[in-house]
Amino acid sequence: MMGLLTAPDAIAFTAAIVLMLAIGLVEALGLGASGFDLDLGIDLDHGGLLGWLGFGRVPLLVMLVAFLAAFGMLGLIGQQIALEWRGATLPPLIAIPVATLAALPVTALLGRVLARIMPHDETTAFELDDLVGRAGTITLGRAAAGSPARTRVADPHGQVHHVLVEPNDPAAVLEEGDTVRLVRREGQVFRAILHSTPRFENWID
Repeated sequence: MMGLLTAPDAIAFTAAIVLMLAIGLVEALGLGASGFDLDLGIDLDHGGLLGWLGFGRVPLLVMLVAFLAAFGMLGLIGQQIALEWRGATLPPLIAIPVATLAALPVTALLGRVLARIMPHDETTAFELDDLVGRAGTITLGRAAAGSPARTRVADPHGQVHHVLVEPNDPAAVLEEGDTVRLVRREGQVFRAILHSTPRFENWID
């Protein structure tokens, strides 16, 4: 088997294994970016073959490592079997396409397994209307009718946003530092009342 690693007909598979190990070494030294998906500037459709392989579920670099491992190992095993059965390895024009086809389902399986065990980023998507009813603090400016002030407010996921706020009562004024509650939204501006205002529910449309 060791002699097969440097055989001309198996060098492509050996190179794949070496490249896989090199990527692993770089990652182990902290010089890589396995936690990030590679942005190739291409809009990939994850619903077809790419989705079946696992793209979109795990980072592209991880999928590359999985494919290199499958391609390299299956190629070497195939050449070893050919050597034992027919006394000679398969030519690269046959061995490489066969190993590539064989590696695809293995890569897909590895992608599914890795997708289950790898940590995922939690999405915190929300609608602006979800901020209605939330409390916030005016951080910059003095909110009056026609003159919104910048207000800090956290969404239901705990993410902090800065929005423009005007008082719900046109005659009211909200000062910097006031704690307010958003009662409705008009475009990009929220209407708010002082957090201590009684019967808050009656203010919401």
